[in-house]
Amino acid sequence: MSLDQEQAVLHGDSQHANTVLDVRDLTIGFRQEGQIIPAVKGVSFRIGRGETVALVGESGSGKSVTALSSVRLLGDSAVVDGSIRYDGQQMVGASDALLRDIRGNDISFIFQEPMTSLNPLHTLEKQLSESLALHQGLTGGAARQRIIELLNRVGIRDPESRLADYPHQLSGGQRQRVMIAMALANGPDLLIADEPTTALDVTIQAQILDLLRELKEAEGLSMLFISHDLGIVRRIADRVCVMKDGIIVEQGPTEQIFAAPRHEYTRMLLEAEPTGEAEPVPDDAELLVETRDLKVWFPIQRGLMRRTVGHIKAVNGATLGVRAGETLGIVGESGSGKTTLALAIMRLIESDGPILFMGQDIAGWGGKQLRRLRRDMQIVFQDPYGSLSPRMTVEQIIAEGLGVHGVQKEADRRQMVSDIMTEVGLKPEMMHRYPHEFSGGQRQRIAIARAMILRPKVVVLDEPTSALDMTVQVQIVQLLRGLQRKYGLAFLFISHDLRVVRAMSHQIMVMRAGEVVEQGAAAEIFNAPSSGYTRDLLKAAFLDRS
Repeated sequence: MSLDQEQAVLHGDSQHANTVLDVRDLTIGFRQEGQIIPAVKGVSFRIGRGETVALVGESGSGKSVTALSSVRLLGDSAVVDGSIRYDGQQMVGASDALLRDIRGNDISFIFQEPMTSLNPLHTLEKQLSESLALHQGLTGGAARQRIIELLNRVGIRDPESRLADYPHQLSGGQRQRVMIAMALANGPDLLIADEPTTALDVTIQAQILDLLRELKEAEGLSMLFISHDLGIVRRIADRVCVMKDGIIVEQGPTEQIFAAPRHEYTRMLLEAEPTGEAEPVPDDAELLVETRDLKVWFPIQRGLMRRTVGHIKAVNGATLGVRAGETLGIVGESGSGKTTLALAIMRLIESDGPILFMGQDIAGWGGKQLRRLRRDMQIVFQDPYGSLSPRMTVEQIIAEGLGVHGVQKEADRRQMVSDIMTEVGLKPEMMHRYPHEFSGGQRQRIAIARAMILRPKVVVLDEPTSALDMTVQVQIVQLLRGLQRKYGLAFLFISHDLRVVRAMSHQIMVMRAGEVVEQGAAAEIFNAPSSGYTRDLLKAAFLDRS
């Protein structure tokens, strides 16, 4: 059966009572410098009442553009052709009045990063009440009661006491629950969830997926779920549409897609998972980093005199050792102290307790001593776009550390930049470009090159793959393994993605609320965890593979 025939069978009659959204031959392009750049090319799918359909694919495949086009949220540069029918009503070319009535009322959105969607200047009550007033005319006490009901429905504890809170006072999981409450406020028929769990810890991710499933069944919702993670999609979707370069290359029931994928690209996505184990470290490998009962306590100060009334124990007694060529995976939920521990080891924040680098206690170092240390200890961050200056070329970004540390003559630096770019899989002729001209995976390679050009001995990797597509994650893991093997690097690998941690790490440290709850050899932790908390993390991370 051809793809067109398959779509025809799946679609049936567009006026059928069970069809909520019917997309046919959708084409989307964007005007740019007198040309129209294609983004979506003849996409067709439908969503039945009470059904969850997932759009999956890598960044740039057209998933989000397709979803946003449903209620014309693409901006004036978009050129849309084809048919999008919501409950029989044509959305392509629809009047502004009709679209205003449907947006947030019949069709609601949940986005990936709630902090960019919630207004930081408005309380939760104010933000939720706006939609209720606009679409339902609810104000005052009636609106407040509905808001409390919604927050309770999505699992916000003691919701009445949180009405005056601002978004920054909530955790990531709580903010996403508020976004879901806002999306449900007016009883929509269709919920469009665009990467709603990507930025969350694995345990919170599992909770949000369970919540969405529960709400779908209880409210009779239909859902369009957008993700690059097929593991997540398997847990929530009834049907899957796989997108590549603006085209749906395969679609069908979820179990069929996973059990017998027909398209090569689908198979590649399913196989895109870091595998294998870290290579053994020689017994005589040098101990590069060591801590003993390290503490990072932040004072809680109150009153006009800023009197200390207690402490936040961000790290409360961490003891570790990492050898040359070895990776210590540091895992735990947001707020567990993972990044704080790494920053303390790098002497970027104050701490208490010995920190040994190559046998020397650096805890009391300052000034010139610390400056020399910086060359030997480098860091790669989660979001390369946020850590790379948009005003500097790639050459300037990668070579910056050479100038700061007085490494090599300026005439030799370009060759060093060229060499390291080649080593991390980038073409040296790209060195005159700027960060916005690169993909997410390429930007992370630039960040790795910037750290590696100084030939450090220790590298902190703070969530270096969590913002990347699954296939790109595999590439970055392979790159890091190769660099570690070649240069004998010690890695402190911080992540909430336990699949990547398992592929990278020799040792594991599990943290919770500043405490080390378990640590040991990676194989032991993954195969026979002694802590209930670790078992919960593993269950949440690998549930989709069971």
